[in-house]
Amino acid sequence: MLIDPKSNQVRGVAKLNKKDARSETGLFLLEGPQGLKEALARPKLIVDIYVTEEALNRHAELIEQAEAAHVDVQIVSESVLKVMCDTNTPQGVLAVCQQLDVTLDDLMASKPKLVALLANIRDPGNAGTVLRAADAAGADGVIFSSNSVDAYNPKVVRSTTGSIFHLPLVIGADIAEAIAKLKAAGIQVLAANVGGIELPLLEKQQLAKPTAWVLGNEAWGFEPETLELVDQEVAVPIYGAAESLNLATAASICLYASAFAQNVGD
Repeated sequence: MLIDPKSNQVRGVAKLNKKDARSETGLFLLEGPQGLKEALARPKLIVDIYVTEEALNRHAELIEQAEAAHVDVQIVSESVLKVMCDTNTPQGVLAVCQQLDVTLDDLMASKPKLVALLANIRDPGNAGTVLRAADAAGADGVIFSSNSVDAYNPKVVRSTTGSIFHLPLVIGADIAEAIAKLKAAGIQVLAANVGGIELPLLEKQQLAKPTAWVLGNEAWGFEPETLELVDQEVAVPIYGAAESLNLATAASICLYASAFAQNVGD
């Protein structure tokens, strides 16, 4: 059992909570049994697994699956896992994984029909939830702009509940370049923005087209130059008394509007 919270091994893992260390090593942290369950579908991406004795007993089948896939599993003390994780109450299971993002050109080569482009989204919970919603809606990829939160931030990864392993992910993209390449691939680019045409007014034929939904910053929305690049601004109407919708909620509605049009027949 690994019991020394000050050991070099523990410190090396804990450093992956910082973006610089993740960028330098090409690794990231995945906390929790649900995320590990999804990761085990691609076991070659898992470098190491750290688990407490209590979690080892509680998730025995999951750990057996990891060992059967020849993934190294290390038992650690509660105090060691707490140093490794960025949460106050760790879930007992932590994996070190290889980053799995693709290039923008790789994504375009796959001929995507539905894409989410995160433009300057800063909140980790929102970013992870958008990625999870995109996965659920059957999207073909998610693009993180260079000014968005790091997709491998532990809070982002936890919020995806494993969806980070399910669809292509582009990180550090230039917004203008991404929109240009989407358009060149015949994909319409719609910005989810208050003041645009209301979503229910769009015809099914338009929503059924290959589409990229651009999602702006939680606080101030879009930079004017970004809106000049999109094909159309689209608003999710509010029929009740709420002042606004949470970004991730609005993103889910937009992505599913396209998914319904693309997947459900007349």
